[in-house]
Amino acid sequence: MACCVLLLLSCGDKVKTKQLVAKEPPNILFVLVDDLGKEWISTYGAEDIHTPNIDALAKSGIKFNNVYSMPQCTPTRVTLLTGQYPFRHGWVNHWDVPRWGGGAHFDETQNPALVTELREAGYKTCIAGKWQIDDFRVEPDALIKAGFDEYCMWTGYEAGIEASAERYWDPYIYTQEGSKTYPGAFGPDIFRDFIIDFLKENKGDPKFVYYPMVLTHTPLVNTPDESANDKLGKHKAMVRYTDKIVGQLVDALKQNNLLENTMIVFTTDNGTSRSISGTYKGEIVQGGKASTKESGICEPFIVSWPREITAARESEALVDFTDILPTFLDIAGVGEKVKWTKSNANHTIDGKSFKDVLLKGDEASNRDWILGMGGGNHARLTEDGVENQYKFRDRVIRNEQYKLYVDSNREAIKFFDLNKDPFERKNLIDSLSTEEQKNNFNSLMEVIKSFPVKDNDPKYKSNPPQDWDVEISAESGTWKI
Repeated sequence: MACCVLLLLSCGDKVKTKQLVAKEPPNILFVLVDDLGKEWISTYGAEDIHTPNIDALAKSGIKFNNVYSMPQCTPTRVTLLTGQYPFRHGWVNHWDVPRWGGGAHFDETQNPALVTELREAGYKTCIAGKWQIDDFRVEPDALIKAGFDEYCMWTGYEAGIEASAERYWDPYIYTQEGSKTYPGAFGPDIFRDFIIDFLKENKGDPKFVYYPMVLTHTPLVNTPDESANDKLGKHKAMVRYTDKIVGQLVDALKQNNLLENTMIVFTTDNGTSRSISGTYKGEIVQGGKASTKESGICEPFIVSWPREITAARESEALVDFTDILPTFLDIAGVGEKVKWTKSNANHTIDGKSFKDVLLKGDEASNRDWILGMGGGNHARLTEDGVENQYKFRDRVIRNEQYKLYVDSNREAIKFFDLNKDPFERKNLIDSLSTEEQKNNFNSLMEVIKSFPVKDNDPKYKSNPPQDWDVEISAESGTWKI
């Protein structure tokens, strides 16, 4: 296969002959949990839950401590697919396409696309779970166009179809046979089984499996394993079921002799729902979803690859979700060979590969800072499509020690020393007392000044109007649900 990396092997007769052997590219299993912060993963210090399978995954590979997502669903998901920050790809706000429509969608012809490049490199590709950045009624081939060979998806809450609200019990799921309700079934079981079947049926090819879970997003429900009468009890049951599924996927890789050469990445799209609090490192932490606090964007991020990654490692390297695209392509052997489609040829990729942190044990990544932005629904729908309400969206940027908050006027409003103040209680913005603090503040402000003055609006060719689209207000240009 063209993307294989040639390496000199160092075992047995191959050393004597000094043969160059094509190393088999790895499978990649990318697990993205919905709405779950570190305060609910025991290997990170959660005290109200035990997640043995996720913890075991961390022990088998590397646990990252400083990885930024975006604080809400749409910005995170488009960022990881494109390798671009929201200010560049335009989705700085959450936009629930199946529910709100308005002609909006993820347009792979207008944006770089991770999965299409992996498929071009020879990977068999699969997705199961939640997409929510296309309406499958409007684009039944949206996932094929985005690069997936096979798919099994909750449709998202489709306007006008009440059954589609269900992702857990009696789920409404879209496959190549269309959309339908599965009476009596639990959605996460269907997605898990679909992935396991895909692994069994494609043993001979390198595989990219994207598993954007529907767990642990609201509505809070009982699982097949547990029943609870209260909100917190249901949330804990859902977290434990998430952990169980992770263990089942690892077991499936073992049973199919795929584990040694599979890179498993476990992470989450943003923090926990704000209605849920958990004990974390001795502190009560409120869920940080839609917030740029550390609880909203600094996510659990675990990478295991038994053949290549040394076990039981912990990393302070700076990584954010723009780095997923270049790292996966680098791991797959594509790297600089990427040839974007003609319409994407000049697109900037903001992310940087952290392959050397994974494989060479580098303590630092190729980054001096990481960025988070995009919480809340500050978008509007006009005759020109989805537009961002603010010209410059508020954001946070951090280096190894300090974190800076900047508002929509590009003005600094908060500054924290995360080493001394990990829960962000002491704002130093008006009391920079040391040269170190001043230098770090100025350095991060210089990065802010390098960003475009105006954030892009989402880039897509609008889909035809639908009866269920949100209403456009001619007076204000705002959208209504």
